[in-house]
This record gives sequence, structure tokens and C-alpha cells, in this order.
Amino acid sequence: MAHIGRINLLKINSIDHYGASLDGDDLGDVMLLNRYLPEHSKVGDLISVFIYLDGQDRLCATTQKVRAQVDEVAYLKVVQLSSVGAFLDLGISKDVLCPFNQQTKEMEKNQSYLVYVYLDEETNRLIASSKLNRFIQHGATIYSAGQAVNLMISDKTDIGYSAVINNQHWGVVYFNDTVKPLKIGQRIKGYIKQIRDDGKINLSLEAIGYEKVNPLSVKILKLLDKNNGFIPISDKSPAELIYEEFGVSKKSFKMTIGSLYKKRLITIAKEGISLVKNT
Repeated sequence: MAHIGRINLLKINSIDHYGASLDGDDLGDVMLLNRYLPEHSKVGDLISVFIYLDGQDRLCATTQKVRAQVDEVAYLKVVQLSSVGAFLDLGISKDVLCPFNQQTKEMEKNQSYLVYVYLDEETNRLIASSKLNRFIQHGATIYSAGQAVNLMISDKTDIGYSAVINNQHWGVVYFNDTVKPLKIGQRIKGYIKQIRDDGKINLSLEAIGYEKVNPLSVKILKLLDKNNGFIPISDKSPAELIYEEFGVSKKSFKMTIGSLYKKRLITIAKEGISLVKNT
């Protein structure tokens, strides 16, 4: 079944000089204009499209890259103000409306805001809301420590960064779990670090514990091999230098080289680390 406000895989029923008529199943025919129809498309092909209602409430499809689907959070720019609210750039030819009653503060043109996109049940139109607490929940039992999740950075606080987890729940990335500043609206992969007794969720930007050791170990060993068995980086090196070279925190780096040392694969000195030569 096809869904408005989502990317769907639809079959081409017919093609004429206007475009293609797609099989929207229960929705009926969906129009895809020629300018969005991939070259060499033919009747019977399956095509990935985003479905929405145009200004005249007609079902339309596009192959343009949409910035948010229904029930997703996105950082969108206001492109037009009107008497009913603000229109935000969704990445397709039709902008999404954020009505005044869905704005936490009055939006300004050319400014970007974190919003939740949903489908209005009465009109089947896409609506944006900056009142995220209406849709994003505090506390969850569906996650487990170490689980990989998708994050959207929503705000900077005194202790770290608030983030939306999988478009559903709130979490926090503490400053000591980051190695460089994050930006509002930044999409980033993260991990569940801890689910606290009060249900709130602490996040990490790196895999928890030894899940992260193996890929980093391989990277370190390859670099050592490439540099004649020595690199001038050790557990005494600045965190910034470690991140620049390996893209991880100093804590993760120390854990990894500690594991390699215990396996007698490397030696560690203040000046750097060296491969253990086989005799």
C-alpha cells in the first residue's frame, strides 16, 4: 500500500507527454511529471518516489530528494512567510507549512528550525511543527546499552547536547563524550550508553566497550605497517591529535592500544607506539 508523505516503490502504468501515471494502489493513480521521470523509464518499471498533495489536492510524486518524510525530524529553512504560518524547504517543489500554532516561537525567513513532519489526518497534507515535545518522548524501554541509533542534534545545553533518537525519543550526549563541537540539525550515528533509572537516555558517539576495538585495531596496525612499524602517537598524545588521525576519542584510543599491547602486538612509549617484530 502506498503512503502519502513517504517514499514508495510504485509501478509505472502509462507514460505520455506530461509524464507517468503510477499505480498508487489504494490511493489510485499518482502523477509523476516528465521532469522527474528517470531517462529510459518504461511501462512496468518500478520507481522510487515521494508522494504528496499539490496545491490543488492532487496526488503527485517526485524523485527529488526529500529532506524529511512523515514522522521524521529535520532541520529546515524558512523560505516564505504567510498569513497562516511559515513555509519550509522540504527539498521538493512543494514546501511544507508550519502553522503559527505549531511554532514554539515566531519563525523568521531564511532561518532554519528543527521540526517534526507529520500528516494532517483531515487534509492529508504534510505539516511541520517545532513543538517537538508533542511528538518526541522522554524515556524509553525499547533500547539496550550499546545499541546503534540515528541521532539528530537538537540543542546545546550546559551539560552537553540534546538529541532526538530515531525520530522518537530524547537523549543527551555529554560534553565529555564528544571530541569536537556538534551542530544543531546535524545527523549523526550514535549509541545507547545508558538508560538511567528515571528513564532518561545517555548517548555515546562511539560504540560501547570492546565493540569498537577491532576496527580501530586494524586501522592502527595498518598505519604502523605503512610507517615502518612506528607512529609518533601514544596514550600521552593530545586528544586533538588522536582524533585528527583516527577519528576517535583519546579514551577509545587508549583502550585499543592497551588491548594490542596485551596481545603483544605493539609496545608503547611516550614518543609513540611500535610494532613488535617477530623473531
